Amino acid sequence: MLTLLLQEGADTLPSLAAEEEPVEKTLSLFDLLMSGGLPGQIIILVLFILLFVAIYIYFERLFAIKAASQMDSNFMNQIKDHVANGNIEAAKILCAQQNSPVSRLTAKGISRIGSPLEDINTAIENSGKLEVYRLEKNVSVLATIAGAGPMIGFLGTVIGMVLAFHQLATSSGQAEMGNLAEGIYTAMTTTVAGLIVGIVAYIGYNHLVVRTDKVVHQMEATAVDFLDMLNEPA
Repeated sequence: MLTLLLQEGADTLPSLAAEEEPVEKTLSLFDLLMSGGLPGQIIILVLFILLFVAIYIYFERLFAIKAASQMDSNFMNQIKDHVANGNIEAAKILCAQQNSPVSRLTAKGISRIGSPLEDINTAIENSGKLEVYRLEKNVSVLATIAGAGPMIGFLGTVIGMVLAFHQLATSSGQAEMGNLAEGIYTAMTTTVAGLIVGIVAYIGYNHLVVRTDKVVHQMEATAVDFLDMLNEPA
């Protein structure tokens, strides 16, 4: 009888040990972002809005620049044929059909045919500046977000550390770890979020600058071709 009781007790020990095993807790991304208290939540909300604005501007400008870079490869040859034949109206109609920065630049030059070459060049340059301004619309906002995002994140870091040290000061060095963890969470999560926003905006800004430079180069090449065409002897 005693042997049976000892055996049953030995059998129950593994089950008790299994029941006492700690359960691993998982923390979702949302819970992590919201665990920094009200100051951290406010800063995270601001950074989320900045991230949304940055992504919206990036894709809006990307599609606009992509549309502006599309041009018929035979466009300038057709313009040269129309101008050489004295068919200025047909050249203007062709430019209106293209509806791109290059075609608008060419149309501005065509409208000045008969004026001194210097005046035509000035008109094309002024029109080119307007086209570049249209291409770069709101792109500077991305640069601002790229700089402001990490700074706002670091502001959250400072606020979090201030909250943590305030807990220590008001509790005479006996603050609970849970209260300290809230301030530390605020510091860490806002820093990470700010860096993510800054990196996304910075990469988007530089990519748009490269795409814009390609379109500007295309416009300059077209302007040179057009002026060379006017300089050709009759």
